[in-house]
Amino acid sequence: MKKEDINLYDWQRILVGEVPGIFYVEILIRAAAIYLLLVLAMRLMGRRMASQLSRNEMAAMVSLAAAIGIPILDASRGLLPAYIIALVVVFTQRIVSYWAAKRESFEALSQGDRSTLVENSVIQLANMESARISRELLFAQLRSGGLVHLGYVKRLYLEANGAFTLIKEDEPKPGLSILPIWDTDFVGQQEKAPDQRVCNRCGNAQPDPHRATDTCTTCGSDEWVTALK
Repeated sequence: MKKEDINLYDWQRILVGEVPGIFYVEILIRAAAIYLLLVLAMRLMGRRMASQLSRNEMAAMVSLAAAIGIPILDASRGLLPAYIIALVVVFTQRIVSYWAAKRESFEALSQGDRSTLVENSVIQLANMESARISRELLFAQLRSGGLVHLGYVKRLYLEANGAFTLIKEDEPKPGLSILPIWDTDFVGQQEKAPDQRVCNRCGNAQPDPHRATDTCTTCGSDEWVTALK
């Protein structure tokens, strides 16, 4: 389109475009065909496509989305290329899913593996670094479950699809506070465990609370704080 053809008051061009009216009937047919294509493709790729997506499934969805836009709106493009692309995407996804179900090593390679972020109330710093999860994000996830300190946490997993799975301790023990330090009023309301100190970096319990100079056996930090009950 040339520069002189653009007019801000040309409402027919803005709203209707430069296609014959019959093309809008064709759009209905194209949209219905693409809708059926997506439903069929997602049905063939399995039930997980209707829940949280893995990396491969997200890539499949993006590929399908890229394939459907032009055939709907471009009068010069046919529907067959979109169906061919969808066929390739579905076939690839089914092959990946098949081998992922057959071999755990291939599943971990293609879809990622789970990570343990908290184990027995202690933050696993190396796993957090490899998963690129910050302490604040970790604490926010735990607070969303109604927790106030790490003593409630037996395990916190980061699943391959990016979801968090929390397993609580049957009998909570004193642990590192996960409350925001700026919320001094609420932090002050929490019951302390004066006979138990924990590492302020990872939450590991200090073996001897009377020796403030010990370094943490888990992360090497020497900063200890009073645990919360």
